[in-house]
Formats: sequence, C-alpha cells, structure tokens
Amino acid sequence: MSSALRERDPHDVRLAATAPAPLRAFNDAGVLTAADVQVARALARLGGDDTPELLLAFALAVRAPRLGHVLVDLATIRATVAVDTEEPVDLGALPWPEPEAWAAIVAQSALVSVLDEDPPRGGTANARPLHLSGTRLYLDRYWREERAVAADLRARAAAPPAAATPDAPLAALFPDPLDTRARTAAAHTLTHHLTIIAGGPGTGKTTTIARALALLLGEAQDSPPLVALVAPTGKAAARLAEAVREEAARLDVAEDVRAKLVGLDATTIHRRLGSVPRSRSRFHHHRGARLPHDVVIVDESSMVSLTLMARLLEAVRPDARLVLVGDPDQLSSIEAGAVLGDVVAAEALADQVVVLDRGHRFRGAIAVVADAVRRGDGDALIGALRESSDEVTWVDADPAAATAADLAPVRAAAVAAGRAVIDAAVRGDAGTALNALEDFRLLCAHRRGPHGVSTWMPQVEAWLAREIEQAGGRARDYPGRPLLITQNDYDLNLFNGDTGVIVHDHESDRLLAAFERTTVRPNQLGAVDTVYAMTVHKSQGSQFGTAAVILPPPASRILTRELLYTGVTRARDRLIVVGTEASLRAALARPATRASGLAARLG
Repeated sequence: MSSALRERDPHDVRLAATAPAPLRAFNDAGVLTAADVQVARALARLGGDDTPELLLAFALAVRAPRLGHVLVDLATIRATVAVDTEEPVDLGALPWPEPEAWAAIVAQSALVSVLDEDPPRGGTANARPLHLSGTRLYLDRYWREERAVAADLRARAAAPPAAATPDAPLAALFPDPLDTRARTAAAHTLTHHLTIIAGGPGTGKTTTIARALALLLGEAQDSPPLVALVAPTGKAAARLAEAVREEAARLDVAEDVRAKLVGLDATTIHRRLGSVPRSRSRFHHHRGARLPHDVVIVDESSMVSLTLMARLLEAVRPDARLVLVGDPDQLSSIEAGAVLGDVVAAEALADQVVVLDRGHRFRGAIAVVADAVRRGDGDALIGALRESSDEVTWVDADPAAATAADLAPVRAAAVAAGRAVIDAAVRGDAGTALNALEDFRLLCAHRRGPHGVSTWMPQVEAWLAREIEQAGGRARDYPGRPLLITQNDYDLNLFNGDTGVIVHDHESDRLLAAFERTTVRPNQLGAVDTVYAMTVHKSQGSQFGTAAVILPPPASRILTRELLYTGVTRARDRLIVVGTEASLRAALARPATRASGLAARLG
C-alpha cells in the first residue's frame, strides 16, 4: 500500500489508526501490519520505553515469524524486507535507523537479553521476551526452539554408530552400480542416529527408504524395530505409505519382510506426537514422554517448521534412528524456519547428509529447465524454454493480459483432461476419473488476484462449460467435479491436500465423492473446494502429467526461485510456463532466504 491509502481510506484494516512515528511510515508502506504495530506498542509499555527505534525493532521482530523468518537482522532488514502489496514502494525512503546504533538502542531495553554478554546483562536470558545476538533479534519462543533443535541434532550426529551392515544385503537391494549414493544413504540409515536424505523429485528418496527398511526388518526378524513413517501433511503421509507399499511389492525380499513393509502406515507429525486440543505447539509426546519407535522417517522435511521440528526432536528417543527426507530446493514451511535447508548447509552435519542427484522420474527438457532454475541460471532457463519441445511450452506473456491464442496450449490441455475426467465420472468409472484428474493441473503463485486461483479457476470452468453443462453442472456437485480437501478429516480418512472427483454411481443412481483411499457421499464432506486450479504451495508432494504454471509480475513478493522450482518440478510429462521473461528472471534472482541462525548454530 502507499501512504495515500490512509488519505483515501483511513479505516482500512491494514492500517493502525494511531500508529506512532516511525511505525506509521512502515505501516503505510505495507512493511508492518496493524497487529505488528499494536504488539510492539504493548511491549514498549511493558518495558517502559517507547523510543522510536525500539518500537520499530519490536514490530519487525513480531513480523518476522509471520513471513517465515526466525529472527530479524537489524543489519540486513533494510535490503531484504518485503511488503504486503504489489504497488511500487520506495523502501529506501523509509526512516531506517543506522544498524549499529539501532542495535545499541535495542540492547538497552529491559525486555532484551544481550546474548553476546556473559552472563547476559541484567540476569539470565531466560527471563526476557526478546534476545539480541549482534544485530539479530529473536522473540523468546523462536530463540529457545532454534537452540533446542541445534542441540538435539548435534547430539544425534555425535552419537556412536552401530555395527555396519554387510555389503552383500546392500548390493542385493541396490544392484545398479550407478545407485552408489542411494546405497550410501541406506547404509547410513542402518547405522546412524541421524541421516538426512536430500534430493529433487524422482531421485529415489522414497525407494531408498523402503529398501533400507527392508534391510532393517530383515536383520531383526525376531524383534523387528518399531517404525514410524510421518510427514507434515496428511496428503504427504498417505503418499509416503503408498510409495513404500509399491516399492515393497517390487523388492526381492522374504515374504514376511514384504508383509511388514506393506503393513506400515504413515501419519502426520502432529498425529504421531499426539495433538493436544486447542494447542498447535503442545503434544502428548515430548522430552519427558518419548515416542516408543526405534526408527522415525520424516518425509517432505522441507515443509517442517522450526517449531514442529523442535517438538519432534524432543519426542524421538536418543537411541532411535531419525531420518529426514526432502528437497531443500523446494518451498519451505509456511510457518517460521527453513530447517532442512539449514541442516543441509551446516558443515558440522555434512557427514550425516546424502544428496541423491540421479533423476528417475523425468529427464529431457523438463529436467534441463528444473536444473537451470535450481542453479539460478537465467540465460540457461530462457534458452531451455525457447527451444521447441514436446515436453516444454513457454507462453511469453503476462497471464493477466494473455490473448486466447497465447493461452491455446493451456486451454487444450485443461479441456482434454477435464473432458476425460467428466466422461469417466458420468460412466461411474471412479478409477479412470481419478487417474485423469492427475493428467493436468493449473498452478498459481497467488490465491487471489488476476494471477491467482480465484481468477484461473473460473477460467478453466469457462473452457469446460459445455462439458460441465452436459454432465449436470447447474448443480453444485456434478459428475466430474474435481475436489480438493482443505482440512484434515480423520473420521473419513481424508487429509488437507487430498484430491478426488464426483462420480455417478449407477448402482445406487446417486452421486459419490471418490478419492484414492475412500469413497463417501458428497454431503459428508466438510472443508472442500473445486480444484481446476491450485496454488503451487498446495501442489507440493504431487505430480501431474501436465503442469501449467501461471507466473505473477516480477514485483510479486511471492515469486521466488523456490516457488518456480516447485512449480516446474510438478510436471511429469509436459510443462507449460505462462509468464514473461522479466518474471522468470525476477524469480531466479529472488531466492527465498529466511532469516535464521540455525545453520550457524549447528556449526
């Protein structure tokens, strides 16, 4: 927003009506919200000091976790700050304090412990709501959690390994000589208390886990280890369990070992820890009541926040094996922290990290595009997109201003997939409808606006208007309506991110909602949306035959290298990118770095 907004609409909810200087200027610019301002003022009253520089530091510290940061660095915030608006804002013109003097003022607050002093000035650091280390300012909760995560990971990395597994069983399950890293990852999993398996989509992370578990279960048949498969979301957990079962069916192992693998279930981290009602950060399992499991596998670890990782680490037994699996180049958790990225970057944990880089899922043009994005190479990316290919199509236009001719490839793919879903659903063929549903997905960076799901969802529906009408589309539910679950429903075994489709059950002559794991009546569903389009964030962990990625303008604060990488790697067979060269280069130039001290704390 601009300062003119206050003049146009002084009652706008984004504005703090009585914000003092300099908070008023930062609130007007969209750097701070009204809530940031009010919490900072409450802290200032508590400490009996409303120095303007102190107020601004408090407000930015409160703001940081809301945007995924663990802390605010007073020395760099001026260069890295983002605003909650797409209107042009001259952030350099805001009244930024000089960093060293600013930190010195903050250090004098009765509410701030100065961590570089020994002991912290004014008593123990534990008694204060904020903590300052150099120019890095933490809220107490995130300071505690970062320290705990670092200490727990270092302790696991330092624990002596168990006896090594003989080479013969490893070679039997990893016969391909090119799978050296996967074999190394499995061997490390068998012998160490901490293993991090990193890699992009299709590099064999889940396959490696399944084979390592097969070895573990085979070695200890008399007393098999208790295994927990977990993931940050219900959808990711379900896919992890399914992938392990699929790999178990292919493995050349004893039938009792195969049965144990197939019998493994996966849950969300929250459910495994035992959520406490009306609390998002307290669980039944903790440092004083550990999980009973001998092996804990965490898939999609890039989506795990600092807070959730702290709760998980304190609940896992010190003698248990912990395996973190994920892609550090993908989008991080919505909440504060980028734990997987910090862990992979920490030199002290280098021996615990195995990076799988041999792609199995896709090669060719899509792989070239994905690699260019991951490396941040703009020229290579533009060159790869411009090359004519059956796998990759680039619509070099602003999606909001694109013509019908520009969007012809997107329309053709959306209509072909949508028609296949509707035809199968009308016939009552749920399996075919669900498979067709995964043939195409339109992915947006934003939820709202001209480049968001709110605009592109009705656009796809308009392209499919005739098919929807013929299927009975005047009703809310019609055969072929694609569904997206937006909230976990454990009673129905449906989870946030699950997709399904309405089908006509000819035997009962009624509509049913079919999902991969269950079929229910539509009126049983609670939080559900139509899903002709979805955000890139929601698509994490999924793959589609064709993915069409809609890019926002270069100024969008959501447009980052990680978002673009996550979007393009959702495509299995064909990728369509709709966006300007300026947007593509802006994304590559904007890695989603999060302010965190975890990597440095790990050493």
